[in-house]
Amino acid sequence: MKHIILFSLTLTFYAFQIYPCTTGIITSKATEDGRPILFKHRDSDFEQNKLMYFSDGKFDYIGLVNSEDLVGKEVWGGSNSAGFAIINSASYNLRDSDDKTEIKDMEGVIMKEALQRCASVEEFEKFLIDHAKPLGVEANFGVIDAFGNAAYFECNNFNYKKYDANDSKIAPNGYLIRTNYSFSGREDEGYGYIRFNNADELISLAAKTKDVSFRFILQKVSRSLKHSLTDINLLEDYQADESQNLFVPFEDFIPRNSSTATILIQGVKVGEKPEFTTIWNLLGFPLSTIAFPVWVGAGKDLPKLLSANDENIAPLCDKALKLKSKLFPIKRGSGYKYLKFSELINNQESGIMQKLLPAENKVIDEAGNYIQKFRENNSVDKNKAKEFYDWADKFISDYYSLNFNI
Repeated sequence: MKHIILFSLTLTFYAFQIYPCTTGIITSKATEDGRPILFKHRDSDFEQNKLMYFSDGKFDYIGLVNSEDLVGKEVWGGSNSAGFAIINSASYNLRDSDDKTEIKDMEGVIMKEALQRCASVEEFEKFLIDHAKPLGVEANFGVIDAFGNAAYFECNNFNYKKYDANDSKIAPNGYLIRTNYSFSGREDEGYGYIRFNNADELISLAAKTKDVSFRFILQKVSRSLKHSLTDINLLEDYQADESQNLFVPFEDFIPRNSSTATILIQGVKVGEKPEFTTIWNLLGFPLSTIAFPVWVGAGKDLPKLLSANDENIAPLCDKALKLKSKLFPIKRGSGYKYLKFSELINNQESGIMQKLLPAENKVIDEAGNYIQKFRENNSVDKNKAKEFYDWADKFISDYYSLNFNI
């Protein structure tokens, strides 16, 4: 009988999978350049991710998609040609106790439909109201648009609660964060309380002086190695030589073994063209990849590194995962919970993150030059965008080959 009970509990554990994403909305009043930011640090058991360009709705859009999803039935974050953008985090305290709905895990379908149809936060709210019920979701949806609106919608199968990020009573410091519980849900249930505090501590300091930027979120938040509960900061509290096998416990940081991508949408100021909306991507494991931006206004030809190849794998994601295997070399038992810190950062400056950062900064700086020209000319030049994509594809590929032989 004990064995039967234990087996049943094990099945229940594996049937109930947790997807511990960390997400945020930073409004224009808290960013350094007055443009809003919407981001999702994605955790999933789908390690291989890709970008896809879609023209199957009212609006064209770019979305983050599981690589095994050949036609893009589900989208896990993205932005459309109207400047409307959406992300989500799964919630685990919103479902009504008497809800017997069997349909579930429809968040990716809902986000795809929203990108197809919605031009604004207001239209997304109407979309939720009019959509057939049950929705098949238990999630926090974060949305921004080109009109300066920004909000979270905490949704279950039949109801939602809206949190306006521009309301000073709701977001006094100009930003909102959601992990894997909802503020309108049952108290002290759900997941991600430590990760929420990790992100909140980082963003609150920067927001007070309007120093939040897309670079800050990508490099300092999505890759944060500070733990809000233990007050451990791996960058400050540990040192190692490259020859050491220094492993550290790696639980409840924003990046985790299960982290698979970060998608960050930098919106536009009110009055700017929606086509200037920039979708930044950390494809693959965030600690072992390089940021790469795309624009819906640049057209359907996405960078080769971010798109599926003949094996239906995005090459940059695959390169990042190969480096990730060096950071988590112990495959048996609970080995996935322990990060080989000396492989990530070391005194010889040969760690994976140390070697990738200069290359990433070069890509960001080069992208900034193109973005500036787009704004000056009041148009996203498709030929120039393709020029940047081709340059970044080659530069990043050559860099991984030269420095990591992959």
